[in-house]
Amino acid sequence: MSDVRATSFGSEADTYEAARPDYPFEAVAWMLEKLPHEARRIADVGAGTGKLTRVIADAPDAQVVAVDPDAAMLAKLRDTVPGVPTYVGTAESLPLPDASLDAVVLGQAWHWVDPERASAEIGRVVRPGGTLGLIWNARDNRVDWVRRFTAIMHASAAEEMLDAGGPTVAAPFGELEAERWEWVRPMTRAQLHRMADSRSYLITASEQERASIHEGMDALFDELGVTGEDTIDLPYVTTAFRARRRD
Repeated sequence: MSDVRATSFGSEADTYEAARPDYPFEAVAWMLEKLPHEARRIADVGAGTGKLTRVIADAPDAQVVAVDPDAAMLAKLRDTVPGVPTYVGTAESLPLPDASLDAVVLGQAWHWVDPERASAEIGRVVRPGGTLGLIWNARDNRVDWVRRFTAIMHASAAEEMLDAGGPTVAAPFGELEAERWEWVRPMTRAQLHRMADSRSYLITASEQERASIHEGMDALFDELGVTGEDTIDLPYVTTAFRARRRD
């Protein structure tokens, strides 16, 4: 995770936790459905504030640990998902023993990693036959106002990767399987602004650029009639991928 944007989120950990959407349970269950029920040792890598961690922690028999390069994000995770062990680390350098896990999952994170190095390192800590799961929540830019909203905020690294054909993984993992879920999230004007502030582009932008983006958002919301506590349905597409570690 060499890009400065990849490690910028800790300064906005509270905003990230409040503004980012949760993951649909069905999508997380699909990623992990091939795991043996009697052994569910899982690491959430690039765990952030625990958006994905908490879904896994609620699953029966799950034993989950969280790994992230940003200590501030992990501090927030310990507040939101108490009792989950946390470790500072990256997908390319995991502080975990060989073959100690049944699965490693990454939510909103694989686009920040080196796919070959991360695949090899995750392959080291996942047992043969185990799972690598990748998942993203992305706004549905097929909808006109959402496409305009994204253009004002600038497309994220994740959106660019997904639009370019999706993630790639390397040995020792096999071919990726993929599934999609469509859903909507009602949001107020203030929540949409806060969601924008949780994105790496705005976190690392100059004050002038941030102000310009928020002015553009306000003009769009005025046009859409989104004021006060009124909400607008923001459509999302959750895309999940899974790959099996070869023996």
